[in-house]
Amino acid sequence: MEEVHILLRNKNVEHMIDASVSMKMGGYDGLRNALSMDGAKVIETLKESGLRGRGGAGFPTWLKTKFAYDAPGDSKVVVCNADEGEPGTNKDRVLLSSDPHSIFEGMAIVGKAIGADRGYIYLRAEYSYLFPLLATALKSARNLNVLGNNILGSDFSFDIEVRSGAGAYVCGEETALFESIEGKRGEPRTRPPFPGTYGLFGLPTVLNNVETLANIGPIFSNGIEWFRSIGSENSPGTKLFTVIGNVEKRGVFEFPMGVNLKDIIYEVCGGIAGGKELLAVQTGGSSGAIINPGQIDIPLDIDHVASSGGRLGCGTIFVIDDSNCVLDIVKNTLEFFTNESCGKCIPCREGGVQLLKLITKISQGKGYVRDIDTMIDLSITMRETALCGLGHSTAIPVMTSISNFREIYDKHLDKDYCPKCSPKEETPERGLND
Repeated sequence: MEEVHILLRNKNVEHMIDASVSMKMGGYDGLRNALSMDGAKVIETLKESGLRGRGGAGFPTWLKTKFAYDAPGDSKVVVCNADEGEPGTNKDRVLLSSDPHSIFEGMAIVGKAIGADRGYIYLRAEYSYLFPLLATALKSARNLNVLGNNILGSDFSFDIEVRSGAGAYVCGEETALFESIEGKRGEPRTRPPFPGTYGLFGLPTVLNNVETLANIGPIFSNGIEWFRSIGSENSPGTKLFTVIGNVEKRGVFEFPMGVNLKDIIYEVCGGIAGGKELLAVQTGGSSGAIINPGQIDIPLDIDHVASSGGRLGCGTIFVIDDSNCVLDIVKNTLEFFTNESCGKCIPCREGGVQLLKLITKISQGKGYVRDIDTMIDLSITMRETALCGLGHSTAIPVMTSISNFREIYDKHLDKDYCPKCSPKEETPERGLND
């Protein structure tokens, strides 16, 4: 099965941090076309393209842009979320290092749409080595007047600044990201107001992730019909998939939306490594749904994955073989989310800790049916009441693992311990009050 390279079209081209090289490869053609349009026309083009966000719940890109376009005020901002904190995800790093100008171009087109004159790239702290690369690429873009004052001889001015995160996963949430850029503690804000009217520095703001922005230039250079001819009807275009775990071939791959998950695992990635059997697959990274082998024959687009109880999100596919235990995977995920919670809201701060205690108890063979029921109730509460996506996401792997692997949970209730979850010598004896 062949990949379709739109976002990764330049990954093997040398010197792509040079704006002149990017322009020879078609870079900034989309921006040149957008400069001839007014803001409303740019937004209408995004709407007709059907582009949806590539990092979260698949929110329509045009609608997010229109919120800021309609907001009053002469000063507006575009933000690129490059805080790629989802464990195992590498797609944004690949795009930023191989074709940074595609992200700059997308930001500038959004800036043209809403009348913004500045943008910020919020770069993950662990990607500090990309800072000088982006600085060089930005300087090159300014030298060729595709960024800066009166871009390409037009009356539109737009420039970009890179800001570094501090290593907090919660800052991938848009309002926590704003707080961090402003020099405050990275905690999500209570909404409303929403970023489209009150975002970074209190200004109307459009925030998109790296992959979403990289799609915008090609839409404006190649046209709406071209973009909609790729992918599925409700999720046009391609998607970057980071495949990790127990497969023969791991990496970042680009396929049209709607590609079959089973085909990626067995045709593209060569199947399960070491001749073992498939136990489970987690789609969308650590915050995604955990599904069983009978559920992997599914199109990978935004709506189909949502119907499985998860979300396509960052596009990470975590393949798990039968030498592992589902409960151990969930426990590891909860350890991560509990550690990364900012602690601002009670459902996330306390709910995550309680879920971790319960999954640990069950994995050690000390649990009861009521503990599983409590996990379900806690997860529902977190999804409905947590302040931001971190709390909501914590619940997804718990709820889907219980739903799709209930028999494995039940087996842990009938034995002293699970050797895949914890060594016997570390498992305390069951007490009368446990």
